Amino acid sequence: MHLTDQAIEELQERRGKETVSMAWLADRLQYFADLNPEFEIPIDRLSTWLARLDDPDDE
Repeated sequence: MHLTDQAIEELQERRGKETVSMAWLADRLQYFADLNPEFEIPIDRLSTWLARLDDPDDE
């Protein structure tokens, strides 16, 4: 099992019953990127991917 898989499972176990807004998620991602600038590119890629999930032009 990859570390990412373990982290996602932990997220589901700890916070899986919560509902959050995209605005809240965007704030948390920005805060994380501010604290950890070395992760700016992965955060950028994840944010772009999430923003364009339903965009047929990006498939």
